Amino acid sequence: MRELFDLTGKRAIITGASRGLGKGIAAALHGAGAEIAMLDISDDAPLVAEELSRTGARVHAIRCDLLDRADLERGFAEALQALGGRLDILVNNAGMHDRRPCLDLPVESWDRVLELNLTAVYQLCRFAGALMVRQGSGKIINMASMLSFIGGYHASSYAVSKAGIAQLTKSLSNEWAIHGIQVNAIAPGYMATEMNTDLMQDDVRLPQVNSRIPAGRWGKSEDLGGIGIFLSSSASDYVTGAIIPVDGGYLAR
Repeated sequence: MRELFDLTGKRAIITGASRGLGKGIAAALHGAGAEIAMLDISDDAPLVAEELSRTGARVHAIRCDLLDRADLERGFAEALQALGGRLDILVNNAGMHDRRPCLDLPVESWDRVLELNLTAVYQLCRFAGALMVRQGSGKIINMASMLSFIGGYHASSYAVSKAGIAQLTKSLSNEWAIHGIQVNAIAPGYMATEMNTDLMQDDVRLPQVNSRIPAGRWGKSEDLGGIGIFLSSSASDYVTGAIIPVDGGYLAR
């Protein structure tokens, strides 16, 4: 049974892996044996890579601005080279949120959120998909959200981007399942990460959110480790096109 979840020898690219949910997934996949290339703009990425590399497979830190399309392509190529030209797993985790009412949200901010959360994901899926189709196997994991299902509040650009991720995941699954590629998405619930710091300090919204989580707590980055390993491993070879909530029961409430 353990072999189903073994990632020894697998090679993965993970975006935004220096902190938060991405770091939790990176640590889990590395712990299961995967060699990882982190695509990240943060100065902390080399330190995280060095920390993880102390045991197990190598971890590479590739500095990359995913909002710059030319730099995204360069970063992907560099990450692929670091992994020896093979890619088994792509985790599209990097994202941003501009939590403002629609009437206060300029179109320039809308463009940035859609560029990072959706268009950059599309590009990385295309680059990875071309490789995976040729090799006849691969796992792509996109990061959806509760706002892939519901509208949210003060979240127009973010909600649209995450609804787009859900549909992109299904569409690519339809195209690539025949080639042995599984494309799925994780939909985290309310997670105690830096992105949600302002929400966790909101005296009005915080009680509303808390009252709808049957598990009685917000999620942690470690809570995505198990689903990350599952969707990256042979245990999920017949799971594709799924948007899987990891939300403490939020959607069922």
